[in-house]
Amino acid sequence: MSKKKLNVNEIEIVPYKQGEEEFISLTDMAKFRDTERTNYIIQNWMRTCSTIEFIGLWEQ
Repeated sequence: MSKKKLNVNEIEIVPYKQGEEEFISLTDMAKFRDTERTNYIIQNWMRTCSTIEFIGLWEQ
């Protein structure tokens, strides 16, 4: 796991590292909208048409 932390709009985002790949937590980013119900924010984001199209293109 990476030790560096990003501070974005007063929310701490911790990048995670697996091998050479680095990932940012969607949960950390969702805390900007609602610190208590981050799952609700992510659920709504996953339902949008643009997200579904993006994931479809990514999978190709």
